[in-house]
Amino acid sequence: MRVLRYLLKKEFRQIFRDKIILAMMFAMPTIQLIIFPLAMNFDVKSVNIAVVDNDHSSYSQQLVAKIGASGYFKIVAAEPSFQSAIRYIETEKADVLLEIPPNFESHLIREGKQRIGVSVDAINGTKAAIGGNYLLMVIADFNKDIPVNMGRNMAAPAGMIDIAYSNWFNPLAEYRFYVVPAILVLLLTLIGGSMSALNIVREKEVGTIEQINVTPIQKWEFILGKLIPFWVVGMIVFTIGLLVAWGVYGIWPVGSFVTLYVFAAVYMVALLGFGLLISTYTSNQLQAMFVAFFFVMIFMLMSGLFTSVDSMPPWAKLIANLTPVTHFIRVIRMIVLKGSGFADVYMELLYLGLFAIVLNGWAIFNYRKTS
Repeated sequence: MRVLRYLLKKEFRQIFRDKIILAMMFAMPTIQLIIFPLAMNFDVKSVNIAVVDNDHSSYSQQLVAKIGASGYFKIVAAEPSFQSAIRYIETEKADVLLEIPPNFESHLIREGKQRIGVSVDAINGTKAAIGGNYLLMVIADFNKDIPVNMGRNMAAPAGMIDIAYSNWFNPLAEYRFYVVPAILVLLLTLIGGSMSALNIVREKEVGTIEQINVTPIQKWEFILGKLIPFWVVGMIVFTIGLLVAWGVYGIWPVGSFVTLYVFAAVYMVALLGFGLLISTYTSNQLQAMFVAFFFVMIFMLMSGLFTSVDSMPPWAKLIANLTPVTHFIRVIRMIVLKGSGFADVYMELLYLGLFAIVLNGWAIFNYRKTS
């Protein structure tokens, strides 16, 4: 333990001596956690719509006014024909086109039904689906307020099911509640996976690792001396991230802090083992940076950060479950948002523990004191 203590002193002095590394480890994750959730927002709150009103009746004007007042749509054009209005979609100035046919009001009053045309720009599938559903909901709400239909609905038919629903864990269905915990995990991944790898490789480049290799330091002591300082830094960054999530976005963990920090501690051990493993295979910082970036990109895209793992094909699910990032993102969302207890997530801890043992053991085995 005496040798390990000297190694830890050296590593902490080396970390705090480099101001750029300090900024990258503390300031950069804090700023990114504030900015990323605002930019990575899948909520659709502004849909541009072009309108073709071929009826010009009081009913058609009420429908257009209701769409504009819904708060989700911005009427960018009112064209006389479909051919002129479709150009707004072709030039990406409009997302949805609403065409109201002639005799819209008279058919509603006399026949009790009328068709209208809705054309949606589906290049962005998510925005198209959400924007189209918004428009259908506004039209359905308008349909209830038509005097003809109001008279018909006075006596509800027998057996009608009245549906009442509520959003659990995220009452306002805001995307930031879903993405902020995952971004915190991503920032820990960048810190643990990249910084630890670059630290050892930097010693290879400047030659100081040769001085360590000629000493009677055991391989596990060297790896542990590199792991512990970044583990401490990672836990501090995790704490800062929780405070930023609470102060900026109002997200406070519903579940146990003890369970959350136990998972964070094991996850950091696994991730630092991954970074140290990269450093044993690379000889300079450029190689380490590119290798770490390659794997971090896979972790980010396959971890369920943007899309649910359950919606992936079987081969992608297998890859996702073979990364520790997927398991920790799942756990942090369950603990922070749902308040899940240890009994609900203990299997994920076993997975993370297995990753930690395998990656660190591999790093110790692959580290060579002589070349």
